[in-house]
Amino acid sequence: MAHGDITHIDIPVSDLDAASSFYSGLFGWQIDTMPGFEDYPMWRAPNQISGGGLAPRDEEFTVPRSYVEVDSIEDTLAKATSLGGTVVKEKQAISEASWWAVFADRDGNHIGLYEDHTPPDEG
Repeated sequence: MAHGDITHIDIPVSDLDAASSFYSGLFGWQIDTMPGFEDYPMWRAPNQISGGGLAPRDEEFTVPRSYVEVDSIEDTLAKATSLGGTVVKEKQAISEASWWAVFADRDGNHIGLYEDHTPPDEG
């Protein structure tokens, strides 16, 4: 994906199983968990393009959050703060080759950042 593309949307929920049943029944989303990410069921829309995750709701994560792919989380957070935004969550590893972070824009909207340097499949 190119820099600036929305990669996925996370939805905060209080009950992962109930939310999985709800969204799968409502929209036909395919919802699966991956080993190591049992508390983060991933959803994929019928178009096989749109997707995201269901994540436990907490005091900071109360509304759905879109994630934007960037070339460098550090550079993007620096630019966001120079434009009046604030860092909500610093860069954190997802895997050896992918990371996420969250900033708030000038209006307080939380936007997730996603950086991935996983080599393309060679198979």
